[in-house]
Amino acid sequence: MAFIDSTVVNVALPALQASFHATVVDVQWVVESYGLFLAALILVGGSLGDLLGRRLMFLTGVAIFAAASAGCGLSANIHQLIIARSIQGVGAALLVPGSLAIISTSFDEKSRGQAIGTWSGFTAITTGIGPVLGGWLVEHASWRWVFLINIPLAVAVIVISLWRIPESRSASARRIDWVGAVLATVGLGGLVGGFLESVNFGWKSPVVSGGLTVGIVCLIAFVLFEARSAAPMLPLTLFESRSFSGANLLTLCLYAAIGIFFFVFPLNLIQVQGYSTTATGAAIVPFILLMFFLSRWSGGLVARYGPRGPLIIGPLIIALGFVLFAVPSVGSSYWKAFFPAVLVVGFGMAVSVAPLTTVVMNSVKQDRAGTASGINNAVARVAGVLAIAVLGIIMVASFRARLNNGLAHLALPPGIVQQLQANTSKLAGLQVPAGVDDHTKAAIRESIREAFVFGFRIVMLICAGLSLVSAGIAWLMIQSTEKATKDFP
Repeated sequence: MAFIDSTVVNVALPALQASFHATVVDVQWVVESYGLFLAALILVGGSLGDLLGRRLMFLTGVAIFAAASAGCGLSANIHQLIIARSIQGVGAALLVPGSLAIISTSFDEKSRGQAIGTWSGFTAITTGIGPVLGGWLVEHASWRWVFLINIPLAVAVIVISLWRIPESRSASARRIDWVGAVLATVGLGGLVGGFLESVNFGWKSPVVSGGLTVGIVCLIAFVLFEARSAAPMLPLTLFESRSFSGANLLTLCLYAAIGIFFFVFPLNLIQVQGYSTTATGAAIVPFILLMFFLSRWSGGLVARYGPRGPLIIGPLIIALGFVLFAVPSVGSSYWKAFFPAVLVVGFGMAVSVAPLTTVVMNSVKQDRAGTASGINNAVARVAGVLAIAVLGIIMVASFRARLNNGLAHLALPPGIVQQLQANTSKLAGLQVPAGVDDHTKAAIRESIREAFVFGFRIVMLICAGLSLVSAGIAWLMIQSTEKATKDFP
């Protein structure tokens, strides 16, 4: 449920935008509200499971997720959908860490690795199925079924869990860091809200400046509080390990690039290139399959060469893939233009993910491995949330500038130009105003598509830059596994 929903919604965004006549900021909130609460509360979700019972928290998360999914599917407007997605994120923050914790406590050391491998395999499969299934549902039924399909799944999960899963909890679990959770949520929410709404209100607006100020102050307070807390949600001592700090900084840059890519790529294929939602979902599948089938091979690279080399080479390959994504124009063939780029980025990620996980787990003491993994997971999700907020601004600004330049050459009536300029935040979902002839309408649509491709290219080149920075971080900060394990924090 959680992994399907993390990928399926992006394919449904154009349909959501058309159904609710929404701006790109509105659909950004649909993605961001889910990711924000999941990123901010995932560590708390793991702690609650340890303290109150892992099965209890897992089932609570499933129930919240299912109820919120129903709210998403029945939403009458974009604001109701955003609120329901926020609640979905809270449910996911309980069920995602709970699922892995249940598996870890249900198997002995000999079979635990195989069980976790099976869990990882199913998450990869569902991540790949998600876009195709979601695209088919949007095309042949409604975008609402993208969310409503979670309800029968949730019922099955609850029944099987009550029947087959024993309750477990940690004997050494400590109190929950609620202050840290509130500060992290409000801090991330303020930053994301300020960046997103700057497109609508401008940087001088009290809404924007106030949101950014609250976000920065709360995140600073979060760090200061965590440094003094007896039971911190985010143990800052872990970052005393150079390898652990480097791995998380690399994760921040790399997953920021991946996060914004999965947001804008479906918009490009559906609204600009004219793909169906099913074809758009299928277009992403090679990326998922490469990561799934090459994960064991990538783990072998770590055993043979250590993590540093793959973590330099992998992001360099990803950077090349993003450069390839910046080449196609309007009307390009998938197999010639996009498929090679999908393969290159997918291969680069396959090279990078296993070494990155190895560094995170090997750079801390074994009894802190779960916390370290949770932190890295949260960092990856925060990266995607911030990237969509910040690079979304660049996308809209680039689109607006290029569209204004294109409209200047069409000799349109001032009223038509003003109407188009007032709605540039809809990006390629921008509708041509009524009252223009067919020839002019076609010219305006072409200008809109070219403006989107221009912005898409700029964002892809920024993603390439972030990937290069990731390679640089690996080169400067990642040590060999043997060296890293000698200096635990």
